[in-house]
Amino acid sequence: MHLERRVVVTGAAGFIGSHLCDRLLAKGCDVLCVDNFFSGTKQNIEHLRGHSRFEVLRHDVTFPMHVEADEIYNLACPASPIHYQRDPVQTTKTCVHGAINVLGLAKRLRAKILQASTSEIYGDPQVHPQQESYWGNVNPIGPRSCYDEAKRCAETLFFDYHRQHGLDVKVLRIFNTYGPRMHPNDGRVVSNFIVQALNNRDLTVYGDGQQTRSFCYVDDAVRCMTEFMDTPDGVTGPINCGNPNEFTILELAKTVIAMTGTRSKIVHYALPQDDPKQRRPDITLRTSCWAGGPQWSWPRAF
Repeated sequence: MHLERRVVVTGAAGFIGSHLCDRLLAKGCDVLCVDNFFSGTKQNIEHLRGHSRFEVLRHDVTFPMHVEADEIYNLACPASPIHYQRDPVQTTKTCVHGAINVLGLAKRLRAKILQASTSEIYGDPQVHPQQESYWGNVNPIGPRSCYDEAKRCAETLFFDYHRQHGLDVKVLRIFNTYGPRMHPNDGRVVSNFIVQALNNRDLTVYGDGQQTRSFCYVDDAVRCMTEFMDTPDGVTGPINCGNPNEFTILELAKTVIAMTGTRSKIVHYALPQDDPKQRRPDITLRTSCWAGGPQWSWPRAF
C-alpha cells in the first residue's frame, strides 16, 4: 500500500462525490475524479482544480477504464428521479455495466472497492425501520425500476465478485442526503422546497405529506463512506448510512417556510407511482461493525 493512497472516485463531480473528494484530499490521498458530467457538474469540483493530488478523467463507466488505484469508490449514476428517468436504459447500463467495469478494474488491481448503493434497494418498504436483512418491496417494471433494480443488480455483482474472486468489497446503502452543491433542479425534496421558498413559489407536497424521510447531512455521509472503506477485509456490508431521525414531508415543508420567511404556501398534488410511504434506516449494524464509528450530530438544520 502506498503511503499516499491512490483513490478513484467515479461520479466524483456529483453532489456527494465532490464532497467525498474533499474529504479524501484532506486525508492525504491522491484522487482521480472519473465522471461523464451527465448529472455531475464542473462547478462542483472547480475549487479542486490545480490541487496537486487531484486529477479529472472525463469517462463513462459503461466502458472499461485503464487506471491505477489502491481504492475505488463507485458513485457513478444519476440519483434523482428527474435525472435517472430522463434516460432509463442508460441509467440501468450505468449501474450494471458500470459495476462490472469497476469490479473488473478492482480485480485486476486487487484494490478495495466501495459501492455507493441506496435506500431505494428497499423500495416502498413493508418493514420499518429498514434493516439490512430486509429484502425490500420493489416494483420491477415501474418508472423508478431503472434505478431501483439496477442498484439491486449492482449489489449482486459486488457480492458475487467477493465470493467468486475474493475481492474486498464494501456495500453502503445511502439514505436521503442533503447539503451544499445539491443541484437546485434535480427534483429532490430538500432542494425543491428551498428553491421554491426562496422564490416565493408554493411548496409542492405530494399526497397528504405524511410520508416520511430521514435526512442525512452530506459531511456525515462521506465520513461514513471513508470510515467504512477503512474497516478490515471481510466487513462487506451491506450497511445502512443515514439519519435515524424521521420527519414527515409536511414537517419538512413547514420547517423550510419558517426558516426562510417565505410567503409560499403548501399545495398538494397526487403521489407519484411507487413513491415510498416511509423511509428510515436502522443503523444498529453500522455502529457495531467498527469501533469508534461515526458519531453523528443530528440534525443539521432540519
